[in-house]
Amino acid sequence: MAFQLTPEREQELAEIFARYPNKMAACLPLLHLAQEQHGWVSDEVVTWVAEKLDVSTAHVFGVATFYSLYHTHPVGKHHVWVCRTLSCALHGADDIVKHCEKRLGIHVGETTADGAVTLHTAECLASCGTAPMMQIDREYHENLTLAKVDVLLDRLRKS
Repeated sequence: MAFQLTPEREQELAEIFARYPNKMAACLPLLHLAQEQHGWVSDEVVTWVAEKLDVSTAHVFGVATFYSLYHTHPVGKHHVWVCRTLSCALHGADDIVKHCEKRLGIHVGETTADGAVTLHTAECLASCGTAPMMQIDREYHENLTLAKVDVLLDRLRKS
């Protein structure tokens, strides 16, 4: 089935196009808009974006696979990102990743069987002074310990 936006998002689409000098410049916001609705960037979404922008599906797929914020396969309702850059690594990020994998029963890049959580690592989440840290959906959680991670994951699994 072909991807289509909801009527509300069609209005957002018009607003996006009005902000850019040409259609191709709107590729990133269109991918975000479609992913917000669909949950991930499927082949149908790639085709829809390509048609809206009058570009090839190869171009859109290249953009979607270049940026880590676009998901090219189904993902969980919640996203857990563990920062692994130097500051976080020196303060135990590897232990936090291993702990999350064990608690969630998945590896980095995977989604729990119930579709609730996808686990990622990030190169930098810009919170070096409060390392180690993780981002859950859009919230930062800093100065982590394994006990704090347990509380966060328990809360996440209950929501």
